[in-house]
This record gives sequence, structure tokens and C-alpha cells, in this order.
Amino acid sequence: MTDTTTHSRRAVLTGFGVINPLGTGPDAFWQALLAGTPGVHTITHLNPEHLPSRMAGEVRGFSAKALIEKSYRRTLNSMARTVEFGVIGCQLAMQDAGLAKGTVPSHRIGVEFASVMGATELDDLGPASTHSIAPEAEAPDMDAWGRKGLSHVPPLWMLKYLPNMPACHATILYDIQGPSNTQIPGDTAGAVALAEALRIIRRGAADVMLVGGSEAKVHPLSLSRFNLFASFSKRNHDPEGAIRPFDRDRDGTAPGEGTATFTLEALDHALARKAKIYAEVVTVASGVDRGLAGPGMARLIRNALSAAGITPSDVDHVNAHGLGTVRGDAFEARAIGEVFGKSVPVFAPLSRFGNMGAASGLSELACSVLALKHGQLPGTLNHANPDPACPVAVHTGAPRPVTKSYALKLSYTDLGQSSVVVIRKWVD
Repeated sequence: MTDTTTHSRRAVLTGFGVINPLGTGPDAFWQALLAGTPGVHTITHLNPEHLPSRMAGEVRGFSAKALIEKSYRRTLNSMARTVEFGVIGCQLAMQDAGLAKGTVPSHRIGVEFASVMGATELDDLGPASTHSIAPEAEAPDMDAWGRKGLSHVPPLWMLKYLPNMPACHATILYDIQGPSNTQIPGDTAGAVALAEALRIIRRGAADVMLVGGSEAKVHPLSLSRFNLFASFSKRNHDPEGAIRPFDRDRDGTAPGEGTATFTLEALDHALARKAKIYAEVVTVASGVDRGLAGPGMARLIRNALSAAGITPSDVDHVNAHGLGTVRGDAFEARAIGEVFGKSVPVFAPLSRFGNMGAASGLSELACSVLALKHGQLPGTLNHANPDPACPVAVHTGAPRPVTKSYALKLSYTDLGQSSVVVIRKWVD
């Protein structure tokens, strides 16, 4: 099944909020991209010594209290770290767009957010759990949990971790009464959120949409799951060089955390208020490549190009997910190679900051948005030995000039859910 947005009302990106291992804010993020700064390091937020993989793209020195609007500071007690990232990302995007509460009629602004269920802080459920575990028992006593444990669960526990909390808090903070929804399909969630926001603007249901994604994987439970189930790199001795997209010597990925949020705005609305414009969102295509074979994603790429009214030769670069896993990179490269061959440079920014899950798609897309705006494409880190199983031309080294108007962003999940975003350079 394929879903592709259609042409009608045009939509542009007018604001950008980012909290990333590379930096907070568009300028700091862009300068780190240009400099080739790595953001994956040995974890410091907790002691990782007992984990097989001890590295991540970690947002260091983050203080939600210092960043969030003072009038909303009291709500931080009901936010998990992933929610804090998301809410502040929305705040930064609104500020960057020059929008404040009330500047857009409340029913004409909405939010589409990409998120997943946040991992529970151990202090929130630990005390309750001790009441359901008998010293000699092999399993928890759920009857005891109900009789003795529940009273020790904080009343607002669930509201700290639900995936729709970033969107909920944003609607309260900015009196957003337009369309609101949360998307949860993992690494493709950001593209799905962007696609739905694009449809909302094109059918005239809103003039401005906040579109974001956030995730905080540097957490004991999240890292435990990652180490149990993910294809992770074993290069603990070299965390900065661990994620090696499309490289012959790649051996896995590493987690990351942060947020990227855009204001997506109807072009007529943006021009009327003389807003700065980062780029135009042309189309989004979504579907499934069952079994991670490649032809399914290649079909989506062709559908997206067709909907955008362009050909492969019009694309400046392909922004790949580039997880650094053996199977995933080969799958993605087969799809890219089937459509573009080696004629279009491939840029894989995830190696700089790790896999952010629901925040990945928009965080990676942001790199291409800034590249089109500034006219330079940074190089991919840690790609030194091309793999014959990955028939693509990976751009490495110094930034290269952007020579064409379009960029194409790919995302996918382990289940084969896939998405393609086409953006266009904005020229006044």
C-alpha cells in the first residue's frame, strides 16, 4: 500500500527547534554539522559499564528548567525527559518562526508529533514493585501488587510517559485548538507526522502546524532493550567512529536522544507575514517494503519523485537513514541504487548523533533543510571503505556545494515501514 500527498496548497518550513547531541538551536547545530563534529560518545548520564554497548548520542548539560517558558515551569514534574525535549522543541520552533501565543488564531494552528511511550523512571515504579515481590518467589505477586503496590504509584505516573504528551503540552502552552495528533511508527514517525500536517494545510484545515519528534533513549530501561534486541556496534573503544553507514566494516548502530521540531506553514500565510523560509515541503510518500528487500522502497522513491514532478537528475542528494547495520544499510542502498544508481550523492547524518527513533526522521531531515538553505552539504562521517553490497555514492569529506534544488529523505523501520520526503530549496 502506498500513500502519497498531492499538489494543491503549498507549504513551507518557517521555524526550527532542535535539541541534539551536536547542539541546541539551528545555528549551533549547523556549525557542528559543517565542522564534522561527532556526537556519539561514551555514556555519562548513567554508569554503562555493565552494558555490552556503552555509547550513545547524548544531550549533555540539558536543563529543561533553564529552557522552558517560566509560566510553564511548574509542569516539569509531570514530564519525562522525552516529553521535556518535545515541549521545548515546540517552544524553540515557535520562537524561531517569530510566532507567539495568539499571533495565529487558535483554531488555525495545530500540532502533529512523533513520539513513543517514554521509559519509566525507576523511582516511579520501584517502591510499588517491592510490595509485589516475595523474598522466595519466582514471579511477582499481582494480587499483592493490587492490594499493596498501587498506592505507592505516583498519581501522575502515566501522564509523564504517554507518547501524546508533547503534543498535549504544546496545545496548552500555545492555546492550539486546531488539528492535533501523535504518530508512533518508530523511525518513520516523523515523516508520517509531516505527511499528515501537510495534508491538513493543503485541505485548508489550518494555516500553521507544529511538526516534531522527540525521544530519550539514554535511560536504563531503554538501553537494556537496545542491548537485548538491537543490532549495535561493538566499538566501545571508538564511539565517535562506531556508526559506519554503508561501510564495508560497519557492525551496528548506537542510540541517541533529542528533538527536532518545525513550523510548517501555508505559503500564502508565511508570505503575508513576511516570515523567513527554510525550505518547501513538496511531498511525502509512505508504504511498506516487506522483508527489507529494496524494491518496495524504490517504488516509494519513484512515487515521491512523480508526485513532486521531478526526475532523479533533479535531486541534489539523498539523505539516507544510514543506521550502520549490515542488513539495514544493504536494504536501503539497494533501493537508492535501483532509482539513482551512483549518480546522486548519498548523505547519512545519523552517524553523527545516533538513532533517535521517533526523533530521527526530522532530525536527519533538518540536516538537508539547512544544507539547502546554506548551499553546502556536509560530509558523511565514518564511511571509509565502500561496501559492494551497498551500490551508492556516499558523500564524505569536506562540505560540497549544493547544486540542485531538491533533496530526498528516506526513513524505515525494522518491520519495513518506509517513508520518503521531498523538499525544495527556497529562493526568494
